[in-house]
Amino acid sequence: MIDRRTWLVGSLVLLATPVVAKAQPPARLVRIGLLSGSTRTSPEASHIWAAFSQGLRELGYVEGQNVVIEGRFYGDNIDRLPSLAAELVRLSVDVIVTGAPPAPEAARRATSTIPIVVANHPDPVGSGLVASLARPGANVTGLSLLSPDLRIKQLQLLKEAVPQLTSVAVLSNPATPLHARDVKELETGARPLKVRLEVVEARAPSEFTEAFSVMMAKGAGALIILASSMFFAHGARLAELAARNRLPSTYAFSEYAEAGGLMTYGVDLRDNFRRAAGYVDRILKGAKPGDLPIEQPTKFELVINLKTAKALGLAIPRSMLARAGRIIE
Repeated sequence: MIDRRTWLVGSLVLLATPVVAKAQPPARLVRIGLLSGSTRTSPEASHIWAAFSQGLRELGYVEGQNVVIEGRFYGDNIDRLPSLAAELVRLSVDVIVTGAPPAPEAARRATSTIPIVVANHPDPVGSGLVASLARPGANVTGLSLLSPDLRIKQLQLLKEAVPQLTSVAVLSNPATPLHARDVKELETGARPLKVRLEVVEARAPSEFTEAFSVMMAKGAGALIILASSMFFAHGARLAELAARNRLPSTYAFSEYAEAGGLMTYGVDLRDNFRRAAGYVDRILKGAKPGDLPIEQPTKFELVINLKTAKALGLAIPRSMLARAGRIIE
């Protein structure tokens, strides 16, 4: 006869077994390819790739033990993307992990069989990368940044911080096709705010200085920087140029506020890349990427750099400070 103590101990063991099994490392060596503009050790993205590695470790994948990471990074040279994507295909990696466009599209053109996990795509359906968010189809899945009126919210926050604002510059990269959509969305939001938009383009970091000169010549009173892997890689320089020209600026990711921009409103990239590891795990365990729904963001954070606000002579309303998820002082 089993006494109560023996039954209880046995039950606890059984309950614990699934948890232990979930954390078991893979039975074979897996190869994960990374395709992105920013390297794993770059100042702007090292913490993001570290979050991805952390997500892998939590699932039992340890680099150097049971997983090999093959990184291919194009920097400011987008022309290298096709050859870098082809390299990962020739290496026969088990899965390719990418960040923002144009890397996911380059990976998709390079292979229709190797699974691709996207960590932060602004619009995977609108760009033609996948068939739908619920059922992506083909070999692509991951996380989207798509959220209705996100850019309008950024514009509204700028107007709230600078009530007298009448003209806002929008820094766009013509090499990013989705920026045309973003500008149209901003134009819709600008009308009720009685704000004029001045779209200024920059295709490369060498064009930043001239772009800011154009903004100032057009009388811009603030700046919105659209999401771009190139802009992200040079966020510190863009923040410095905005400060030099005394332009209150906003961006989609908190890294820009940390670099000195006035404010950001958007998702936490670290969380996205950590969660991307979960997609990799499911695919390595047999799931088809085309059957895994693409996640949309549900949490957005307002980050305000109060030090920058003071340097610009701005008194951020208490109501905004109360809504901020983080204040940098």
